[in-house]
Amino acid sequence: MFMRGYRILLLAGILAALVNWNIRAQQADTLSGLKKVRKEYHLDPMRATMLSAALPGFGQIYNRKYWKIPLVYAGFGAAGYAVVFNTRYYNQFTKAYQDFTDQVLETDSYVSMIIGIDRETYDPILNSDSYDASSASWIRDQLLGKVDYYRKYRDLSYIGIAVWYLISIMDANVDASLSEFDVSNNLDIAIAPIPVPLYNFTALGLNLTMRFNF
Repeated sequence: MFMRGYRILLLAGILAALVNWNIRAQQADTLSGLKKVRKEYHLDPMRATMLSAALPGFGQIYNRKYWKIPLVYAGFGAAGYAVVFNTRYYNQFTKAYQDFTDQVLETDSYVSMIIGIDRETYDPILNSDSYDASSASWIRDQLLGKVDYYRKYRDLSYIGIAVWYLISIMDANVDASLSEFDVSNNLDIAIAPIPVPLYNFTALGLNLTMRFNF
């Protein structure tokens, strides 16, 4: 009876060991398979480019560069704010210049923009007898200069949006293209000074060496 019980316990122990070994082997195979799947994830530069062109930020999501998404939209936000800011003042100074030159007393939006100067000294409509023609000409030129200034920077802001859009596309393309670039220790670059013979004297130069380890 004792020997029979001992054999049963021995067989049960061997069976438990075999089951445990099988479970661990399956887990190891699963982890190995996951690692292989991760290694086989290749980024397609064309797909990253098309996604970024379709909607800014999608290329960065495809490349798994999630930290770049706030930067992409921050750039668009800054350029959009510049468009709104410059457009608002462009419209205001355009209206003021038109009111100043239309010879109509009721259209006086320019008055709030001219501070520190008496209106009677520069406005020929309000006071045609005693106004200063040089002051009126100077104010007209200043208003026209502001119109040109804000129109210029409004247009540059639109160009900035287009440029930032292209930059976001290029960034997605470059990230995808360099995703498999080898940055391991197998690459080595060494820079060292070397003597360079020049005619009858020797100068100091630089030697750049790149080594590939296999």
